[in-house]
Amino acid sequence: MGYSNLTEDEVYDYGLFLIDKNLRELGSSLAAFETMPRPQRNWALRADNPYIAEQLNYDIEHERREHGRLLNLLNDDQTAAYNRIMSSIEDRSGDVFFVHGPGGTGKTFLYNALCHKLRSEARIILCVASSGIASQLLAGGRTAHSLFKIPVESLNADSVCAIDKESAYAELFRVAEAII
Repeated sequence: MGYSNLTEDEVYDYGLFLIDKNLRELGSSLAAFETMPRPQRNWALRADNPYIAEQLNYDIEHERREHGRLLNLLNDDQTAAYNRIMSSIEDRSGDVFFVHGPGGTGKTFLYNALCHKLRSEARIILCVASSGIASQLLAGGRTAHSLFKIPVESLNADSVCAIDKESAYAELFRVAEAII
């Protein structure tokens, strides 16, 4: 498993995960050693699911810098929306938001600030748009038909997304903290 964008701290944390994994195979764990630190990230999800690994394979430092830059440029309305949405994510309340405004009012800017915030904390956020061009404006954006496996070629009244609910791909949606 190759991770090209890991910081030194992340390499250390991943090493702790591997040590703990080996200890568990031997019937123990890092928890048995009180002074030993424990991994901070859930590397097991990343190790076992390529879709989740892809969503966690971001340069955390870059995400932090970009989030800080965007956060400082939000206007008052964007800041209010940002705070309300982040509060909902932190509370895990499952709220749905509709951000409305004419073109050029900063909706995509707000979405990217939210995206970089969550990714800077190694959290999963899925960014989706209806068209390919719009998806390119979102950090890590995908088209709806690509992300949700919507059968565009054979779309009819009976069409459904082609995602098996027990699949590794479905697990990505279960662990995602937000979908934009």
